[in-house]
Amino acid sequence: MKKFLTVLILGICLISPVFAEENTTGEQAKLLYADNNIEESFNLLLSIPEDERSAENWLLLGNLLQDKGREEDAVFMYSQAILKDGSFYKAHYNLGNCYLNSDKPNMAIEEYKKVLKLKKDYAYAYYNLGCAYLKLGQYRKAKNAFLDAVYFKNTEPDFYYNLAYTYKKLNKEKDAKAYLEIYNKVMESRIDE
Repeated sequence: MKKFLTVLILGICLISPVFAEENTTGEQAKLLYADNNIEESFNLLLSIPEDERSAENWLLLGNLLQDKGREEDAVFMYSQAILKDGSFYKAHYNLGNCYLNSDKPNMAIEEYKKVLKLKKDYAYAYYNLGCAYLKLGQYRKAKNAFLDAVYFKNTEPDFYYNLAYTYKKLNKEKDAKAYLEIYNKVMESRIDE
C-alpha cells in the first residue's frame, strides 16, 4: 500500500507541471494574439500536442488561420474545438461565419442555431442567422432573426440597417423607412460619443 501511494503521489507531481505548462502556453498564445503577434501566437499554439489542446486553443488556431485567409483550415480547427467541447458556442459561431463567408448559408444556419441553443441571448448569432436567411431569399425568417438581434442588443446600427433592407424586400416600405431612421439615429449617437 505504501508503494502505491508513493507512486500515485509521484504520478500526480509528474502530471501537474505538464498541465500547468500547457495552460501557460495557451495563455501566452492568447496574449500574443491580442498584441497582434500572429505568427508567434500560431507557432506557440502548434507547440501544444494536439491531444492536449483545449477547445479555446483550437478556436484561436482557427481565428489565426482565418486571419490568414485560410478558411478551409479554419473550419477544421473550429470543428476540432467543437469535438473537444460541444458546448463551446464560440466555435459554432465562428464555424457558422466561415460557412457564411463561403456561400454555404444552409450550413451557417445550422451552426447559428446551435449557438442559440447554447446561448439564447447572443445577438450576433441572430444577426448572422438573418444574413444567412437573406442570402437564401427567406425574408420573413431574416426579419425575425434581425428583430431578435435588436431585442438583445439595440445599439448595433447594422442590425437596424439589415432589418430596414429586409422590410424593403418584403414590400413593407413604412417599416423599412422606420428602421432606416433608427439606424441613422444610432449612427449619429456613435458619432457624438
